[in-house]
Amino acid sequence: MEAPTTIEELTIDLQPQKFGRIGQVWTTILCLIILNGVASYIVQLKYGLSVTGMSNYVSWGIYISNFVFFVAISLVGSLISAILKLSNAKWSIPLTRIAEIIAVANIMFAGLIIIVDMGRPDRIANLLLHGRIQSPIVWDVLVVSTYLAISALLLYIPLLPDLALLRERMTGIPKWQHRLYKILSLGWVGSEEQYRILHKSVNMLAIIIIPVALAIHTVTSWLFASTLRGGWNSTNFGPYFVAGAFVVGAAGVISLMYIARRQYKLEKYLTDDIFDKMGKLLVMLSLVYTYFTINEYLTPAFKMMGGEKALIADLFVGRFAPMFWGVQIFGVFIPVVVLLFKKGRKPLPLFIIANMTIIGAWFKRYLIVIPTLFHPYLPAIEQNGVPKVIHYFPTWNEWSITMGSLAGSLLIITILFRYLPFISMWEIAEEEGLDHEHMRPNVVKPKN
Repeated sequence: MEAPTTIEELTIDLQPQKFGRIGQVWTTILCLIILNGVASYIVQLKYGLSVTGMSNYVSWGIYISNFVFFVAISLVGSLISAILKLSNAKWSIPLTRIAEIIAVANIMFAGLIIIVDMGRPDRIANLLLHGRIQSPIVWDVLVVSTYLAISALLLYIPLLPDLALLRERMTGIPKWQHRLYKILSLGWVGSEEQYRILHKSVNMLAIIIIPVALAIHTVTSWLFASTLRGGWNSTNFGPYFVAGAFVVGAAGVISLMYIARRQYKLEKYLTDDIFDKMGKLLVMLSLVYTYFTINEYLTPAFKMMGGEKALIADLFVGRFAPMFWGVQIFGVFIPVVVLLFKKGRKPLPLFIIANMTIIGAWFKRYLIVIPTLFHPYLPAIEQNGVPKVIHYFPTWNEWSITMGSLAGSLLIITILFRYLPFISMWEIAEEEGLDHEHMRPNVVKPKN
């Protein structure tokens, strides 16, 4: 890493920067999409779930698909901040905070989209007051809340030294912003004792978050696997969900690190070597995910029994076949093939591949949720002696709310990028051999 040699240069390079024209347009677009989603949700509150395409048969639509997607991409916090950190992968230091920002933003909206999916959101109180511990839904609420709390701590606690540096060294900012840094830094002075406690706290959180992160996606998979339906009745679902979550999470970090590097000229921190390593990591995770995907479909396809037979036919050659094979080809196969070559792991092609993976991952969650509901074990109600054909397609309200939730997650990430240093300054300084005395937030104005 071709990093600066002084903390002053480091502060100048990595301190938050004002939005340019592109940033302002991006934020405005996100706000408009969110407002449209809020308006659609008000309509849903007024008229109920009748404004959606859901029914007694397809009772989980793209809201639940979106929930599973949010939970999946949030798992990157444990992958980068915990697993790579505890394995002493120093190259991942510039990515740690980016991963935690993604995790916090997405797990927040995972909780919100569940409330949106409820026809009566006020009844969330019943779950809190009268929830039964035997219910996987209660497990999911508990583990999502726990993961959000730990992820928030894992984002905030390592921010303290950087917030103190910004409090003392960042000039030309509004008073409210300076006051915000002062409050959030909690009086950090940079003593050796504080750094000792900081390291210990971060390591403890990194250890704790790994089982919680694995639990959050495993428990989410149990919501499906504990239901007797073709396509969900699988013991493979837990590791299958976790493997897929690591893939989309790694792709999310790659996408954001490319944008950050290009927008803020951070080539000496987010180096080509880091992109190369993340590309290799994405290949490995995709191959593991492919293994579980084969396991998920091979056994039922071999037996072709009952509801599984109809579902497999629907996915492989039926109405969902274009989406199914599109996800496999463009979301898994092409990314793996391209990333096997060194040129494919350069920043721009890796960024394109990462976005293909993210889009494929969202549609993969759609395929997990929707097609299974088209094939209940009990036949659909007959009308005039003809079995009812089950249809589902998201309405405008559903798309608006779903896009609003995705835009909300991106807006939180954008705001955090605007006001927080998204690369850890003190960890980079430690890696470069600067002692803690140099990192103390004494009042020294940075060079112009």
